[in-house]
Order: sequence, then C-alpha cells, then structure tokens
Amino acid sequence: MKVDSHGPFSVSHAGETYFFCSAHCVEKFRQNISAYLTPTIIKPDAQPGTFYTCPMHPDVIQQGSGACPRCGMALEPLIAAKGEGEESPELKDMRRRFRISLLFALPLLVGEMMGKGMSRWIQFVLATPVVFWGGWPFFQRGWASLINRSLNMFTLISLGIGVAYFYSVTAMAVPQIFPGGLYFEAAAMITALVLLGQILELGARSKTSGAIKALLELSPKIARRLRADGIEEAILLNQVQRGDSLRVRPGEKIPVDGILLEGASSVDESMMSGEPIPVEKSINDRVIGATLNGTGSFVMRAEHVGEGTLLARIVDLVGQAQRSRAPIQRLADVTASYFVPAVILIAGLTFVIWAYLGSPPVLSHALINAVAVLIIACPCALGLATPMSIMVGTGKGAMAGILVKNAEALEVLAKVDVLVIDKTGTLTEGKPRLATVVAGPGGSESDLLMYAASLEQSSEHPLGIAIVRGAQAKGISLIKVDAFKSVTGKGVYGTIRGENVALGTSAFMEEQRVSVETLDSRAEGLRRDGQTVMFVAVNGKLAGLLGVSDPIKATTFEAVQLLHKEGLRLIMLTGDNRTTALAVAEKLSIDDVEADVLPDQKREKVKALQSAGHIVAMAGDGINDAPALAQAHVGIAMGTGTDVAMESAGVTLIKGDLRSIVKARRLSRATMKNIRQNLFFAFIYNVLAIPIAAGLLYPFSGILLSPMIASGAMTLSSVSVILNALRLRRVVL
Repeated sequence: MKVDSHGPFSVSHAGETYFFCSAHCVEKFRQNISAYLTPTIIKPDAQPGTFYTCPMHPDVIQQGSGACPRCGMALEPLIAAKGEGEESPELKDMRRRFRISLLFALPLLVGEMMGKGMSRWIQFVLATPVVFWGGWPFFQRGWASLINRSLNMFTLISLGIGVAYFYSVTAMAVPQIFPGGLYFEAAAMITALVLLGQILELGARSKTSGAIKALLELSPKIARRLRADGIEEAILLNQVQRGDSLRVRPGEKIPVDGILLEGASSVDESMMSGEPIPVEKSINDRVIGATLNGTGSFVMRAEHVGEGTLLARIVDLVGQAQRSRAPIQRLADVTASYFVPAVILIAGLTFVIWAYLGSPPVLSHALINAVAVLIIACPCALGLATPMSIMVGTGKGAMAGILVKNAEALEVLAKVDVLVIDKTGTLTEGKPRLATVVAGPGGSESDLLMYAASLEQSSEHPLGIAIVRGAQAKGISLIKVDAFKSVTGKGVYGTIRGENVALGTSAFMEEQRVSVETLDSRAEGLRRDGQTVMFVAVNGKLAGLLGVSDPIKATTFEAVQLLHKEGLRLIMLTGDNRTTALAVAEKLSIDDVEADVLPDQKREKVKALQSAGHIVAMAGDGINDAPALAQAHVGIAMGTGTDVAMESAGVTLIKGDLRSIVKARRLSRATMKNIRQNLFFAFIYNVLAIPIAAGLLYPFSGILLSPMIASGAMTLSSVSVILNALRLRRVVL
C-alpha cells in the first residue's frame, strides 16, 4: 500500500487507487480497509476541491455534490470554498425549483382560499409539474431511502406528497368510489413549502462553515520572491517553495510560515492567537503565514508552504472536528433509527381510526390527518441538533486560537476536574537560559562550560541548547565529541579529547559513581530559586555544576488563578528536581507536584488519576508529553510545542497560553448547552406536533391541522435548530 504525493491524498490497494480529502481519511482507511470500502470511498478520477460529505453522517464521502444515501440531506464540501457569496449547486437547484413550483401552486391556493371552484383538470394540470418536477428530488431520495434500507425525512415527505396527489388523481378519475374533495393544492403547496424549507436550511447551514471560509480568506494571493540576482518578483502563493527568500512590505500579509533573515517589525497575530497586541519580530524569529505585518519591512525564508503551513493545518483540523461526532450524538442516532418507522405506523393508525370513527367525510379526514402526520414529523431537526452546534462551536474556537481536534474532546472538556500540567514550555516560557556556572575546587568556569557545551552540542534538549548558547555568548570554542550517548530524562555522556565527560542530574551522577556532596548545598539553593541544576563530571570526578533558568510565562499567574476559579485541581508533572518544581509551584500556587518523573512515567501518573475516578486533562508541549496527552481524557497541546504533542492532543492552544484553557472550557459548556437546547426542541416538537397532526384536538376544538401548515412547521423545526446553533458565534470566551 502506498500514498501518492500528487493531487488529493490517495492510496493504492488491491490494484485500485482510492482518493481521499485528507491524511486523516487515509489513516482511517489504513486502520480498517474492509469497513471503509463502502459508498464512503472516493473512487478514481477525483479532483481536488470536489469532495463532499454529510453533516449528519461524516463517514459518507463522495466525489461531487449530491444527497446523502442515508439521510437524504444535501452533501457539503469537505473543505469550504473561499468566498461567502458562493452558493452550492444544491441550493441553486432548490431555488430554481421553488420559484417555478410557486408559480403553479399559488393559483391553486388562491382558488381554494377564495372558495371558487376550479376545474378538476386545471388543478391536475397545475399540480402535476409541481409534484413531479419540483418534488422530483424528494421522490428520488425517498426511493433511495427504501433501496438503502435507511428510512429518513424524505421517506415521509415523498410518501405524504405522493398519497395526497395520487388520491386526488384517483378521486378525479372515479369520483363514485372516492367522493369528496381533491387535494391537488395540498400536494403542490407541500412541495413548494418543503422546497422553501430546503432553501432556508441550506442557506443557514452554509453559515456554519463561516469560520473555515474566514480562515481561507486570510491567505494573501501573491508573494514577493527575491531571486539570486537580487531582483524581486511577484509570484502566486502556490509557487512559493521551501527555502525561498521572500520580502514582506509594511501592511502586507505574510505569505507562508518562515524565519526572519533581515529587518524587524511588529506582526499582528490575532487571527491565530486571538490576542490583539502585535508581537515584535527580529532576525531568527518565526513568523506565521497569513498574519499581518506592521510598519516594518523584512526578508524571510520560507520554511512551511502549501499544506504544511499552520493556517492549512488549522483548516484541516477544524474540518476534521466539524465532521467528528460527539458522544451525546448517540442518543439522537438511536432515536432516529426507530423514529421514521414509528411515524409511518402512527400515520397508518391515524388513517384507520379516522376512517372508522371520524366524522364525515371520513375518508377525506383520514387522508388529511395521515398526510399531516407524515409531513410534520421531521427527524431532520433531531439529526442536525448536534452536528450544527459542533460545527459552529469548533469554528468559534479556531477563531479564538483554540483548535479542537474532535467533538468528543469538546464535550468532555467541560467535565474535567483535574488538570495535569507539564512545567517546561507550558508553565514556563520553554526558552531556558544559562544562569549559573559553578566550577569545582581547582577548576575554572571556562573549562567547565567548554566541556558541558561541547557535550550538549549533540543534544536537542532545550536545556542543552541553553548551555550551548551560553557558552557561545561567552566566546568559548566547542570541541568535537566522540561516543556521545543520551539517557532519557537523566543526562548525557561522551568523550572529549580522550576524557570521559558526563552531564546530568544527581541521580545520573550516582549511576556514574560520582559524588556531588561538595556542591550539593549550592545546588539546593539554586533549585529553591527555581533553577534546574545539572552536574558535570570529568573522568569520574565532579567538575562543577550549571544552573539553567526558565522564566515563568507572564500569563501563567493569571491563568492559574482563572483555572482555580473554574474549580480545577492543578497538578504539576515534571522530570525536574523536586526542589526546583516546588519552587515554581509555590510561586504559582499549584495544588500538587509530581517531580523527578521520567517521560514513560507521565502516562502512568495520568492513568492513576483516572483510576481514582477523576476526569483528567493534560497540558504539555514536548515529545515526552505525547503518551500522557494521548492517555488523558482530554490532551491539551501548546501550539508553541512539537508536532508530536499536537497530534496526540484533542485540543491545541495556538498561542501556548494556559488562559485559553479557561476559554476552551467556556466554549465547551456553551456548545453542550446549545446541543441540549437543540435536542430538547427537536424532541418536544415531535412529542407535541405528531398528536396534533393526528387530530387529537379535533374532539375538543374542532381543529384539524392542514398538511400545508404541517409542512411549514417541519421547516421551522429544522431552521430553528440551525439558527440556535449559530448563536454560538456570539459567545464571549
């Protein structure tokens, strides 16, 4: 099996090539090939931008627009297109059918309301094109629901329209068998009203993808590339290659992710982080594509282009989240699976009861009430209740710098009672600096730093990088290291000029049989000051120690206060020394500290909390945090951290600011409240509407529900659910 690199994602399997919209879908295919070989697969000849899915059934994916084979709803693009003004083919078609159908249906309605008799043949001529042309998509989807054994709202709609129309045709042809009125106007108006409902629903649904559209619109159209001869040329954004030098002028959008090579400026990154204050950028600082440059001009090197940019990854993650299903959706799924058969049964019973017990004309009353039951009982509102809220909620989060990977994480986040937090890069800035150099008796600080930095130049650990930078700042030359080896969570060792050098924790020194007693008190003092201490040994003897400080983020103090107000218990989980960890925890008022924890132990600590009955969220930013992030009920990755951490987490905070966890919880609560409102409305609507449509009020008030009113009520139920979901866009986080 191989994944092709061109066009959309594709996989070769059993002699065929299958195309997918994203790497996420490829992974799903790999995990369960047999389950994926269904109508959800995208067959050959697919082109980028032509993939559609169903908001109620996200596993249904096909090339080109159309209807979902399960629920009959119009499919939507997997990736929203740029431009709010663009209409879906489905919406255009429904609008055309509605306008023409209304021209034919209105005379029928006016004639009925004015009580003027209209020729039966004229009624037949006016109603027939409305039913068979205007309503043809409903009959197609209703028939497909029978073929696919997946009864849905279009089963009921097509059945209701068909019964009213064919009864009228039969009554017109043989009036002696079916005396009473004709219902051509009911069949025509129901069709027109359902078409109007589809227009309103499709229009409202298109607004739920507004967040993705807004993100896509952020990208600039062109970039300014500097050629080798120094000439500047304007190129399209998709022509930018990794390594290109690009000039960004004042007020322009940064084209792709990269690093500053020349110049300096302030950059408005609010579209990514939600923070309105511009960020100062200078040489070697990273810049993000689609953010807005301030008054300065600079030259940057392109590092991530195309699908590799942060903006592209955000769009992909938001799309995945909007297509995911929350656990609460299971309730609606189970209910909907029994709903349509139950409605058909109720409609049949309504017809029988009215036919035997109703008042004259019994057959007319029986037919009208049965059709009203079929039309008003729309399971669409029930199916849309959760997906619409998830779509709007995850989009709202993305615009605030909170990326939710799946709906389950969004649902669980509000229930979390314990937050486990990594120290380095999460509570602190993650940019350690060499603060203290203490040489042992008879040694020099420069020699100590030379040994330590030379050893650490082969390491990618942040503490090692801090030591190397500290040595370089002092003008110390580094020496080649032989036989370098790293012991995860403990230290490193190697050979320098034939001498065996080791650097690491006190526990690591003990393993190397090196006594640290002479500098132990000094080390403890540095730890109490919040510094991370590393000992250096040369040829089995203690040569000195180094202290590295990692300042606490300025926003962390406020974040901890806000998290405590949320009722969360905060636990720091770190591989650092306990004294250092306690010093940081005391400054921040962290509830509990777990120190000296090796990377493979972090996951076990999270499991222990879960076993004790806690709902646990884990916040971290490094590769060593990935197992714990995956184990937690909700993993929260700092956007400033590693890709591995982001892939393992259910939520990513783009700015790496812990205050965004509070915003994410507010979003979770608001979204779940919105979903419960939608589900309640959908349930209560059907509980009240079906008995009324069946004629329950007739014995007491003489009121019967017209099928046309039932059609309007059905439309109102679906649109109301969508409009309620759209209210999430106004939630203050």
